[in-house]
Amino acid sequence: MGIVSDRTSAADYDDDMTRAKSAGIDAFALNIGTDNFTDEQLGYAYESAAKNGMKVFISFDFNWWKTTQAAEVGQKVKQYGGRDAQLTVGASEDQVFVSSFAGDGLDLDAVRSAAGMPLFIAPNFQAANAAAGNGAFNWMAWPNNGANKAPTAGSNVTVEDGDQSYIEALGGKPYMAPASPWFSTHYGPEVSYSKNWVFPGDLLWYNRWTNILAVGPQYVEIITWNDYGESHYIGPLSSPHYDDGNSKWVNDMPHDGWLEMAKPFIAAYKAGSKSVKEFIKRDQIIYWYRPTLKSASCDSTDNTMKPVDNPSENFFPGRPNGADSVSDSVFIVALLTEAGTVTVSSGGKSKTFDGQAGANAWAVPMGIGKQTFSLARGGSTVLSGVSLKDISGDCICGIYNFNAYVGILPAGQPDALQSPDGFGSFTSGLAPGICQPTASLGTVAPAGAAPTGAITQESSRNVYHERANNSASGAGPNYSLHNKTGRWRK
Repeated sequence: MGIVSDRTSAADYDDDMTRAKSAGIDAFALNIGTDNFTDEQLGYAYESAAKNGMKVFISFDFNWWKTTQAAEVGQKVKQYGGRDAQLTVGASEDQVFVSSFAGDGLDLDAVRSAAGMPLFIAPNFQAANAAAGNGAFNWMAWPNNGANKAPTAGSNVTVEDGDQSYIEALGGKPYMAPASPWFSTHYGPEVSYSKNWVFPGDLLWYNRWTNILAVGPQYVEIITWNDYGESHYIGPLSSPHYDDGNSKWVNDMPHDGWLEMAKPFIAAYKAGSKSVKEFIKRDQIIYWYRPTLKSASCDSTDNTMKPVDNPSENFFPGRPNGADSVSDSVFIVALLTEAGTVTVSSGGKSKTFDGQAGANAWAVPMGIGKQTFSLARGGSTVLSGVSLKDISGDCICGIYNFNAYVGILPAGQPDALQSPDGFGSFTSGLAPGICQPTASLGTVAPAGAAPTGAITQESSRNVYHERANNSASGAGPNYSLHNKTGRWRK
């Protein structure tokens, strides 16, 4: 969870804590920089976690911390390591869990000395340096080209390739594997941290959880809860935060369905099962898609088409770098208690699938217009609904939006960005008057047809929720896998 500055009490963290706990998540990684609001917000987060039966641990973001600050890192761990909600591990449950984003070269012995307590340090060092800690965390949760961009025909590094590199380098030490559903970011010259690229998501969320069940790593860290700027949030839009410009592609784009999809997989993982089937307790259809075809031309109004004052390897004008690596498809995961027939209609073209008991995944070509989904069994309709968001032939708000809209049947609760903080920079960079800073998704499908209508287990495996960087202010260090740039600022 990215530590943000606009929460005024521990109660502002309660909803995040209870949602995560109900999904089977054990702890939040609290991503911190060196902001003046850090200690106040850490205090609120630790207090809320203790009240709600959750655990938390600090993850030091080395876009802001320096590797020469080992003593300061250790002192910060000491400050919070004795609190009730602190995650501890080890045979005696006495090792304070600590992680990072980047930080290669940090003197871990000096951190331990300054902390003055037993530590379990699982930093996000590169694979070559992974054995320096008690374990290691791999951030790179998306297929890539080995240089922090989308894969190409000549260079495709899978997430599983990354797993293997870390597992081999760790030589038997615990590995914290990443799991993430998506990655898309689209900041233009309206901010100082311009960046514009995507990694291929498609059915990554389903495929990754299936792979995690097969591999069974010691720990899993989900990337992320509230990183709206990079579009891989699975927490609610309503979670309190300041808008750093991401609301242009985040508004009306809930991802709550991804958390729902993960619940039975988390339960299966924690039980040591290779199959999710027995952990599916009710029928659900989760679906996601981009709001426009990737061929849509938005150059005349897109926020990234203006010259930038801070050119970098992460900025590309217009259509995001990596756009060709994603599929123009609607993606469907059906979690079924029994076999059934799933029908999907995208833009008026329908396709029917025979689903088996367990988790099923399919994709159909995107069609402009309404998106409908249904499940039938024994001649009766079990689930049926029309998505709240059509696929458009136009550029929504005039920009290239490669974020995903995620829906679910039976329908969940409405989820919207909160005013004013969640819309604070909405119009910055947009063409004048093209969009208004307000949630407009509603609770009823466009056609007027409303959609109809996990157990936490104790084990030696744990699921932690990754921090969010949430603003990308500053270029950050030149980290070969990912330049995680930024902190939320008011």
